[in-house]
Formats: sequence, structure tokens, C-alpha cells
Amino acid sequence: MMSEVQVHTVARQMLEQHGFAAIARAAEQAQLCEGRGEADEAKEWRHIADAMKIMRGPAHS
Repeated sequence: MMSEVQVHTVARQMLEQHGFAAIARAAEQAQLCEGRGEADEAKEWRHIADAMKIMRGPAHS
């Protein structure tokens, strides 16, 4: 399981590399993990996506 610091680091890196499309990429990864029966990994990807949503701020909600 990733620490909060790791989640936010991955989220920030993904946003820098992919812009707001990174949120969709994280959601896709979560679905892929669920499809493979990897519930813990899916939960981490959703946590990363949630962190990115917070980072983008309320102006983009």
C-alpha cells in the first residue's frame, strides 16, 4: 500500500506529464486492475485520481 506522500507524488507527476487527462488515465488503470481482480491496486489508483482532483482545484470542478 502506498503512503499518502507516495500517492501525492505519483499524482503530481502524472498531472505534470499528462495534464488533466491524467485523472482519466488513473481511472482507467483502476478499472483494469479491478478486471484482473487486483482490488488493492484499483483502490490505490482511485486514491491517486482523487488526489489529482484536489490538486486541480475547485475552478475545474
